[in-house]
Amino acid sequence: MANIFPRWTNFLPIKIIVMVITIVPLLIVGATYYFTPKYTRVGYMPTQPVSYSHALHVNQLGMDCRYCHTGVEVSSHSNVPTTQTCMNCHTAIKKDSSKLAALRESWETGRPMNWVKIHKAPDYVYFNHAAHVNRGVGCASCHGQINRMEVVWHDQPQSMGWCLECHRAPHQQIRPKEEIYNLDWKAPSREAQLTMGTELVKQWNINPPQTCAACHR
Repeated sequence: MANIFPRWTNFLPIKIIVMVITIVPLLIVGATYYFTPKYTRVGYMPTQPVSYSHALHVNQLGMDCRYCHTGVEVSSHSNVPTTQTCMNCHTAIKKDSSKLAALRESWETGRPMNWVKIHKAPDYVYFNHAAHVNRGVGCASCHGQINRMEVVWHDQPQSMGWCLECHRAPHQQIRPKEEIYNLDWKAPSREAQLTMGTELVKQWNINPPQTCAACHR
C-alpha cells in the first residue's frame, strides 16, 4: 500500500516545535518592548496650532510654570493655558507676528485654541496632579527638561511600572518644595538625594499607595 503522506511530512512535527520554540519568544520580546509606553509614547512630539517655545518663555524669559498652568497646585490635572492667558502678553508683545495668527483668530472669534494634548493619563487611570507637586515631585521628574525644549515631547513613559518605581521608593525622586518648579535643580549627589529624600518622606509622612485601587478606581 502506497504511503498517503510524502516522506518530508515525517519531519513536520519537529519543524513546528522548532518554530514555536524560536518564534514565540521573539514575539513575546517584541511585544514587551514595542507595545509598551516606553516605545509608543516617549518622543511623541505633535505639531501645535501655534509654535510655542518653552526654551524661550521659561529658560530665557524666566516664566514660572504656574503662570500658564494655573491649576497644578490645586487641581487633579494640569490645565492647558487659555487664549486669554497668552494674550495677557501678546496684545502688546509680538502682537502682529504671523506666527500668532491662530492665537489672534481665537481671541477675536472666542473659539478656544486646539492645543494637542501630549501628557494624558488613560481614562481608566486616576491621577491627582496637585497631590504630587505638593509632596515634592518636581515638574522635570515627569515631564523632563521642559525649559530646554523648543517643541515639547513626551519625555518619560509614565507607564504603570514607571509610576510604581517612584511609589516604592519616593525618597529617590522627591525634592524640597521650593525647588519643585526649578526645572534645572538636581541634588548635589546621589547620596545627598537619598539622605534628603528619606528625611522629606519622614517629615511629610509620605506613603504612596501600591495597590490597584490607588489608581484604578
